[in-house]
Amino acid sequence: MTKPDQRIEKRGIPMWTQILIWLSLVGLLVLVGFRLKSNQTPMAEVGKPVTDFKMEFYEGYRYQDRSEINLSDLRGRVVLINIWASWCKPCEQEAAELEAAWQHYKDDGQVVIIGVDYVDTPSGAMSYLTKFNITFPNAPDKDKISRILNRNMGVPETYIIDRDGVLQYVKIGPFESLEEIISAIDPLLQ
Repeated sequence: MTKPDQRIEKRGIPMWTQILIWLSLVGLLVLVGFRLKSNQTPMAEVGKPVTDFKMEFYEGYRYQDRSEINLSDLRGRVVLINIWASWCKPCEQEAAELEAAWQHYKDDGQVVIIGVDYVDTPSGAMSYLTKFNITFPNAPDKDKISRILNRNMGVPETYIIDRDGVLQYVKIGPFESLEEIISAIDPLLQ
């Protein structure tokens, strides 16, 4: 039995154990931070060069008889990249205009239009491309092209890159007309 004036000694976690726990937590946070930083993809900014990436086109789609191409291979041309999805209703609104723009520019070789299919199924993508008679090259977003170009604002999104590989124009949402597309591209052909 204890006397009323006796105190029960409480034992806490030893100081060296507390320090070890805190150092472990800080180390874990540092590791997570480095991992997150290494996973970040640089995003394109208007007025700055776009990070190079590869596009592997869907079967039946080619550019200059090639089934895959790097963005850097297109230097010297104006490149319009449209990010779309088969489930996207606003994408359907601009499909005909993008195809008309491709028909307008394809013969002189100064402008390349490429579609990038975002978060889709291959069958959904092929149905969409067939439904809208899309003939310009299209690629699935296997290499996370959309992450390089955008901040995941949604689809459709269009990026126009000048002859030197510099992003010059961003359009969030669908184009309303062929004239709107031409007015975004033609100044870069001067």
